[in-house]
Amino acid sequence: MIATSASTAHAARPAPAVRGAPAAARQRIDRTLELLQRVPLTRRLLHAGEPVFRAGDALACLHVIHFGCVKTVNMSADGREQVAGLYFKGDWLGLDSIAAGRQGCDAVALDLTEVWAIPYAALLEAGAGEPALLELLHTAMSRELSRDRDAMLSLCTLPADARVADFLRGWAEALAERGLRTDQITIHMTRAEIGNYLGMKLETVSRALSRLAREKVIAFSETGRRDLHIPDVAALAGFVQRSLGVEAAALVH
Repeated sequence: MIATSASTAHAARPAPAVRGAPAAARQRIDRTLELLQRVPLTRRLLHAGEPVFRAGDALACLHVIHFGCVKTVNMSADGREQVAGLYFKGDWLGLDSIAAGRQGCDAVALDLTEVWAIPYAALLEAGAGEPALLELLHTAMSRELSRDRDAMLSLCTLPADARVADFLRGWAEALAERGLRTDQITIHMTRAEIGNYLGMKLETVSRALSRLAREKVIAFSETGRRDLHIPDVAALAGFVQRSLGVEAAALVH
């Protein structure tokens, strides 16, 4: 349920080979960044907390993350905020603004992040002569739809502990797809933000993380509560499956 963004802190240290890392995803991301350099673009460097764009901004550009991590945030009319998505290197931002011509949410950097601002009109013009560029755009839209569907499935069907495990699995797999290490990761979100994203209270997130640590699926780093050691990403997926099995058994009885 995570749109897959990687921290420069990870990029700064060597990444050991990740067993089973999806090479096809890396090739897709590299291909995206390579092709987009054929279109006039502006590189923007953002620090944590700085906006890529704000809700209501007119659509002038689509954005693609070169490195870093971005969250999108929806705001209700009465001021409630909802973390709606997480995005990593190679991910597009602002696709949902094309229909209305205005941004529908805020996009905010979670870490030191570089985004490429690509004028939408220039992208369409370049795509007329180079179909591969339009294919990139259509692929990105399709992936966004799939991501939203998967996020809804997780939110509606997984128990709380499994939802947190699935969140961490998605983050680690996003790093793996970008050739970065997954054994030591930094979650650039507070527990309150994680809870907001997953539809649960902060205390529930804390209890879920503690249970994952007790079962040795994760371990907390001494450097900070946002730094996690994940011995085996596959163990997170296994935890999710076991949780579903326990819940199903409880329903039967």
